[in-house]
Amino acid sequence: MIEAAFYTAERLFGLRFTARADVPVWHPDVRVWQVRDSDGAEIGLFFGDYFARASKQSGAWMTSLREQEKLAGDIRPLIVNVCNFAKAPDGEPTLLGFEEARTLFHEFGHALHGLLSAVTYPQISGTNVATDFVELPSQLYEHWLEQPEVLRRFARHYQTGAPMPEDLLQRLLAAGNFNQGFGTVEYLASAFADLDFHSLGSPGTIDASAFESQVLSRIGMPEEIVMRHRPPHFGHVFSGGGYAAAYYSYMWSEVLDADAFEAFEETGDIFDPATAQRLRETIYAAGGARDPADAYNAFRGRLPSAEALLRKRGLAEPSAVA
Repeated sequence: MIEAAFYTAERLFGLRFTARADVPVWHPDVRVWQVRDSDGAEIGLFFGDYFARASKQSGAWMTSLREQEKLAGDIRPLIVNVCNFAKAPDGEPTLLGFEEARTLFHEFGHALHGLLSAVTYPQISGTNVATDFVELPSQLYEHWLEQPEVLRRFARHYQTGAPMPEDLLQRLLAAGNFNQGFGTVEYLASAFADLDFHSLGSPGTIDASAFESQVLSRIGMPEEIVMRHRPPHFGHVFSGGGYAAAYYSYMWSEVLDADAFEAFEETGDIFDPATAQRLRETIYAAGGARDPADAYNAFRGRLPSAEALLRKRGLAEPSAVA
């Protein structure tokens, strides 16, 4: 799956990844790759810290040891992906479930956002963009994992090397829309509650359960569905991390990524060179140098439509092109 992520980056952006064994790392499991552009120019270094261990924080994320900038010279980025996949015993391959592979692609999309950055100031380099824009490059990259062309090439049996049977592949893709109505409502309820909590002028003492009931009543929440995150443990919003009053941003980014991927589908080529070059210049390389609306307009020629998200989730009819 690492090779699949690199293959996709090569097809889209012409990047080349070469393993480096001479770079110091903080744990023996960490792997390093030199990243070069199609013309051989150095892009930076990519570090992959993929396996869980006792001393490691849970979850998955992208971070940087050094961000790209041109203020203090032509500084190349050092970008890290951290995951927590269960490592197989010595001599055996580590196998990933489909959602784990999606996580790998997601975080690598963030990594490309850092690696391809081409701005002057470090404060706006790479992923230093608006909260509701930072997930576009990562969530967009997930789309290529789901493409039959990529799955047929890389989703192979770990013993025989045989590709995933076509029937299984089609059932896997069809299952992607399972329960999306439930999931959409579940997510939106938490997003609305987050916004309502942070819209209080003088919160004082709050009965969290009573306030939650008011929110759910206001939005007409079906009784059969509960919130994804109940207020007393909504740590993503109430314990810092930059998502206070912005939990909605994951779905807004999904509006963006669904609409953006349709730009490729409309060409008939999921690796269309002209579309990929425009995506690189306006989104992945631009950092926070432009207003997000201007950046998206530069890529797509218009602002995004929620219709693409509904089609992606199976809640609207597929477009004639897609």
